[in-house]
Amino acid sequence: MENSREESIIRLEGLGKQFQTANGTVTALEDINLDIHQGEVFGIIGLSGAGKSTLVRCINYLETPTSGRVIFEGKNLSSMKESEKRLARRSMGMIFQQFNLLAQRNVLQNVCFPMEIAKIGKADARKRAEELLKLVGLEERMKAYPSQLSGGQKQRVAIARAMATNPKVLLCDEATSALDPNTTKSILALLKQINKEMGITVIVITHEMSVIESICDRVAIIDHSRIAEVGKVSEIFSGPKSDIGRQLILGDAAGQRVNFGNSRQIRIIFDGRESSEPVIANMILACKVPVNIMHADTRDIEGKAMGQMLIQLPEDEVDAGRICNYLKTAKVAFEEVH
Repeated sequence: MENSREESIIRLEGLGKQFQTANGTVTALEDINLDIHQGEVFGIIGLSGAGKSTLVRCINYLETPTSGRVIFEGKNLSSMKESEKRLARRSMGMIFQQFNLLAQRNVLQNVCFPMEIAKIGKADARKRAEELLKLVGLEERMKAYPSQLSGGQKQRVAIARAMATNPKVLLCDEATSALDPNTTKSILALLKQINKEMGITVIVITHEMSVIESICDRVAIIDHSRIAEVGKVSEIFSGPKSDIGRQLILGDAAGQRVNFGNSRQIRIIFDGRESSEPVIANMILACKVPVNIMHADTRDIEGKAMGQMLIQLPEDEVDAGRICNYLKTAKVAFEEVH
């Protein structure tokens, strides 16, 4: 997919955001330029304090940018009247880390809430809410209150609520950070399903590379208020150009699949690395997934590791890909064995 303006549903041009504090001016975002394409799952990743959450709030004007422009469907949000901004914001559903459900309302009433604000009739709102709760697998829990739900169920309600006004974009701000790994997988699968079946553009803000890897088409890495690099997820993972990109990929903690079956095998070639460097141990620690060592023939020659090792990758393709991407990023030579 080419980065053409015609395909962009959201375009950020020279976006900046500063906050005035008691200690002076703090720059949260500086010269952010991004094109987010219609119908893609776009990831924005960075460490805590990098500016991710400020960026997502500037996209829908919950925060007003200090400089630059947000173009949504070809229209400049900054030049809109307040009523027009509210209308545009209705086309951008938002999902938060802490769910933000109304405790005194049941599941159905929570999903109906944004439609009440949008002055949609009660019967139509209820019908739409029931459809959405079926979509997220909670049709049986419509009368339950948030306190009676698990974290994953609460986030499913939040997703249904975010979709109540038929948005064109879903903004997910650390939407899985409060969830356990299995629940995270199911929520990410739901977001991918919504993206594929309904054509809704999904923007995922996270600090976890495993989330980006699971569902995103492209990713922007943000570091110290600026974009460090942007590209297809596969390209960024196999060859990150920035220091922060390498840090996030090599240091990520990811899934736990351990089935091997008749999975792929690769030959790792040791051609002169320091023999004291624990290549395999570092790989397993970074990828958080085991490998099966089938054969090894390595020697220590004057402090250098020479030889080869045949390993079997996990059956899960995401886990297998994670190991290959780690080896590429760490510049460890390997080849696939057929």
